[in-house]
Amino acid sequence: MIEVRDLRRSFGGIRALDGVTLSVPSGQRLAVIGPNGAGKTTLFNVLTGELAATGGLVRLDGRDISRDPPWRRARRGLGRMYQRNELFDSLTASDNVALAVAARAGPFRPFTMPPRSDRVAAGRLLDRVGLAAGADVPSRDLSHGERRQLELAVTLARGPRVLLLDEPTAGMSPTETARIVELIAGLERSLTVLIVEHDMDVVFRLADRIAVLHEGRVIADGTSEEIHGDRQVHDVYLGKAVEAVER
Repeated sequence: MIEVRDLRRSFGGIRALDGVTLSVPSGQRLAVIGPNGAGKTTLFNVLTGELAATGGLVRLDGRDISRDPPWRRARRGLGRMYQRNELFDSLTASDNVALAVAARAGPFRPFTMPPRSDRVAAGRLLDRVGLAAGADVPSRDLSHGERRQLELAVTLARGPRVLLLDEPTAGMSPTETARIVELIAGLERSLTVLIVEHDMDVVFRLADRIAVLHEGRVIADGTSEEIHGDRQVHDVYLGKAVEAVER
């Protein structure tokens, strides 16, 4: 469903992506992990078209989208939930989702307020992420965990075929983390999911497969068991993560 070949991105003399090659079948859940500066967010930015690749290609469902702008990639089925909040703070949760539903009809659909059909669809999505009770609450008044639930609903409203989740549990309490992990785990298996995440408990809970980035290159790619037993991965990431926790 999503494929990258020899993907490269440089910033001056720094190679943030240095020949990344990955292929993710339809319905698979791939976690991308690695130390800070490994190139994880740069990879997501190149996949969505927010950064142009220096070289290589990106395919979505067999179609080369390497030169497509971000809006066209989104319309082809690439969705992203950002690490930072991307909501209209003054609008209610329902209005945020209804706007995303309306955008599926095209970028120039005029309206002053979301029509009833979009509000009904928004209500179903809010219920799906456990936020139906907060439908009429301005998004700025929601808790951090609830805002992340809302952002997931907004992303799903566009009907993506590939979903990129950038640090979905960042800054969450254990209870909030458990809730968002439950929601992601419950997504339909027809949806292909790529996750950047530092919490290894979350990674092992959600991922069918794990790819490890280090200095812009894929140094390991396999199941949780294979990655957990990879000595190189422990040397550059997992072992250091454990040491940091112990300190």
